[in-house]
Parts: sequence; C-alpha cells; structure tokens
Amino acid sequence: MSDASATASTNPDTTVSGSGGVHALSACRAFGVETMWTLSGGHVFPLYDAAVRPVAPTPPMRLIDVRHEQSAVFAAEATAKLTRQPGLAVLTAGPGVTNGVSAVTSALFNGSPVLVLGGRAPASRWGAGSLQEFDHPPVLAPVTKSATTAGTLEAIPGAVADALRTATAAHRGPAFVDLPLDAVFGVADLAAPDSSPATRPAPDDDDLTTVARVLADAQRPVLVLGSDVWADGAEHAARHLVEELSIPVVMNGMGRGVVAPSSPLNATRVRGAAFKAADLVVVVGTPLDFRLGFGVFGGGDGAAPARVVHLADAPDGIARHVELAASAAGDLSAVLAGILDRLPRRPETKAWVEHLADLAVGATQKVEAELASEGADGTIHPARVYGALRQVLDPDAVVIGDGGDFVSYAGRLVDSHRPGCWLDPGPFGCLGTGLGYTMAARVARPDAQVALMLGDGAAGFSLMDVDTLVRHKLPAVIVVGNNGIWGLEKHPMQFLYGYDVAAELQPGLGYDQVVTALGGAGETVSDAAELEPALRRAFEQSRDASLPYCVNVLLDPSVAYPRSSNLA
Repeated sequence: MSDASATASTNPDTTVSGSGGVHALSACRAFGVETMWTLSGGHVFPLYDAAVRPVAPTPPMRLIDVRHEQSAVFAAEATAKLTRQPGLAVLTAGPGVTNGVSAVTSALFNGSPVLVLGGRAPASRWGAGSLQEFDHPPVLAPVTKSATTAGTLEAIPGAVADALRTATAAHRGPAFVDLPLDAVFGVADLAAPDSSPATRPAPDDDDLTTVARVLADAQRPVLVLGSDVWADGAEHAARHLVEELSIPVVMNGMGRGVVAPSSPLNATRVRGAAFKAADLVVVVGTPLDFRLGFGVFGGGDGAAPARVVHLADAPDGIARHVELAASAAGDLSAVLAGILDRLPRRPETKAWVEHLADLAVGATQKVEAELASEGADGTIHPARVYGALRQVLDPDAVVIGDGGDFVSYAGRLVDSHRPGCWLDPGPFGCLGTGLGYTMAARVARPDAQVALMLGDGAAGFSLMDVDTLVRHKLPAVIVVGNNGIWGLEKHPMQFLYGYDVAAELQPGLGYDQVVTALGGAGETVSDAAELEPALRRAFEQSRDASLPYCVNVLLDPSVAYPRSSNLA
C-alpha cells in the first residue's frame, strides 16, 4: 500500500488530543472545511464523533448523510466549486470508496479541490480477510492528485494536511487518504500539522510579455473565460481586462457571468461566428478540449486560422496538442494584470466589437423565437421550459444541469448574471451529479434560488437523494425534462443506423410522484402555458415549506438538440 509517513511538518505549539477522527478533522478545519458529506459506515465512526462532539471550543462540523456515496463526493465537489474552499467526503471502506470513484474522476476533470477520506480494514490484520479489506490507493491514484494510506495514528494529521495542500494547489483536484480502523479509532495527544496553504505560482515575465505582444497585434481577438477564472478568484481581473481593452468575450462553465449578458462585449451568444472570424483567441482557465473545438479557431470565409494563446493556473494545464502563439501559467489574476501592464499598445477592436454586437442582435431574436417554440401535437418543446425559467430566476440563482440534450438547451438559453452560479458535470460528462450538486448549493448559498435542470435519464442516477434534501431541510426546485428517451443517444443512432436500441424510457413517468413519495412536493406539466405558473409555485412552496419541489415537464421526444460540436 502507499503509506503516508508520520514525518510531515507540524506546529509544535499546538497539541490536539483525541482519536484519529479528531486529528483528521482538526487538519480539515484548518484548511477551511465546514461540512462533511458522507454515507454511514462503521469504519469511519471516529470521524463522525469528531464532527458532532468536538472538544470545546471547536464548534461541531455540519454532517450531511446521503443515499449513495457518489452523491457525497459530488456534493463535496460542488462545495469546492461554489465556496472556493476544499470539499470533504467521508466514505466507508471497500464498496463505500469504490462507489465514489466516478465522482472523484469528475472532480479531477473539473479541477475541483476535494478531499476524500476513506475507511480501511485494520492494518494489524491486513491480509487476513477483514470485512471490506481492499487496498484503495492503487484504484484512486489514476484519478486523484495523491492517494495514500495514513498507516498509523501518528500519521493521520500530517497525511490529511498534506492531501488538502495538494488538492488546493494549482492545478486543483481531488486527493484521497484512507485511514485504517486501528489507526482512526486510536487516541493520542499529537502536535497539530502544518496548515500553511499552497503557494500560488507566479507567472513568468517573459511569457507575459510575449502574450501582450501577440494580443496587441490582433485585429479580431476573442477572449474565452472558463471555470478556473472563478476558481482562481480572477473574475475581477478578467472583467477589468475585457473592459480596458474592449475585447469580445465568450464564457463557459463557472466563468459564465463574469461579463453581464447585456454587455456589448459578451459574444457568448455568437461564439461560433466569433471563433470562425477571429484572428486571435485567448483562452483563460479552461482546457482546449472538445468544448472549444480542440483549440482550432478561425478559417471562416477563407480567413487564415486564428492564432491561439492559452493561459492556465499551472504549467501542466497548458495545451500540448495544438500550436500556440504564446502561453503563460500562474495565478490568473497576476497573469491577466501582467498582460495588461505589458501591452505595448491597445488593439483596435471597435469595428470588430460592433460587428459581433450586430450579429448578437440577430442571434438574440432567434433565441427569443426559440424560447416560444411549440412541440409537436401539443407537447412542450424543451426550449419553452427555459423561456419560462428565465422569467422567474433571480440574478444570483444557482442553476445546475444534469442531463444530455435537455441540459444542452440550458447551457445555451439560460443567461448567467454572476460568475460562480452555474454547475454542470463538466468534460467528464458524468451523469448523476444533480442531487449532490443541489444539496451543496443550498448549503453554500442558503438565500439563493437553487434550480436543478434534470434530464429524465439522469434522474435514474440520484433521484433517491431527494430523501437527503428532505431529511436535512434543503429546499430546491427540480425541473425534470421528461421526454421518455435517452435523447443524446436515440437521435444520433437513428441518424447513423436508421433505428435505435437501448434508448427508450417510460413515457410520462411521474417523477413528481417519486419526489412526493420521498417527502417533497411537485406537479406534472403538459401544457406550455402552465410552465411559468408552475415554476413560480415551485420556488414559493419550496421556500415556504423548506422542501424540494419537482416540476415534471412532459417534453416532445421528437426534438433533437441541434448539436454541431465534435465530441471526439
């Protein structure tokens, strides 16, 4: 097994007394952890005890128990995304840990600082066949930044602190530590571990100068702002750069909302046209993956390919599969400010901004028409759901997407007015994030609207965790896009093969009844005219009764999302 030593640096002036659980949570608290997400298991009882019965004057840590371990990890990840503090999931040994692996992998793809503490069979009987005896770190190592075993009680505080420091260092990601039964149940007085935060890398001056020169030479630049702009706390620096240089901007992930939807510099609505006509695309805080055409831009109407600049929070985040005109890595606020300071001249963008703004007027008119679309034979078009939703959402609402085609419409049609208010599964595309993300959003943003846009296929992965929302009094609105099919698979398979298989779900299933049976409330909507009143009731009743409310919308299954991106 990968064993963490007990030689990590400590704070000799502070002594912590108690079980291994006390020592683990003491380290977590020092890094800003306030909530534990878990599913009950005997291997981790000392962690629960330390959370709910801490030694005075330490306050209790909020403990929320879920119905599937993946929801615990997804909730920890959403906590990290929304609060920009590390999230904590505690999973019992064996299947408890392995049930969380897909969610841990999502956190890796999303760059989310999550600590997973796992139970482990006792070290003193290792190899004898104890209950749920399994060596977790080799399984977790490929999908985490670090995966270790704290083999003794003395090793626990240092191993946990080191894992949190690793998780929160750029580029952020998950870390795993498992705790043998005989170590975590042990009791000792130990020095507190070093809780100094991870240092943020400074960008290279020469790299910033090169980027500034490339930007100054551009005539049709586009700036792309991704989730790491939010995660790195660089949203103000990004907005300042956009406004100072008058550069059109496209936003994705949690970077949505850095620039207001109404700004003439917001080119998100016309991203396709902007990318085709650009002569320079500067991508900040997001990988050059399938969501951005693998980093290939320009070439529209016979134009030359666009030059590409990639800015990341760490050197290993810089793209290697595409030729770059320049790149820089480090603290993204420092990167963006440094580029602005080194610009030899401002790019002349007035005509370019006006051109894209004109295109945006037409695109907005098309969107407004789409939002009023009718489904076939009196059914509801999925875009119509978002037309109604836009009428009832507050500017600070947290919108969560978990699904395929239904959520693709959300990404295109729902405006984000503030950064850090949009959650989706990210590039790993793991369905089942929805309920975990929703419960975390309610804890992190207690006064904001929380709306989960849930495909009916995705509902099968986590809908039982409505019970968690009910038990812990976490109100939210769940809108199920119910078309009775796996839309993202059915329509492409019909296009490719002329038929489809393994793509049908029960039509008209009463997901609102499932939510009601679990202690929430809800209704089914089959008439588009009833969408907005139903959504208003949902937000009002969810708030007033402090419970989840499901609006189960029967959609036209013949509608296929107009997808144009190359996913592979």
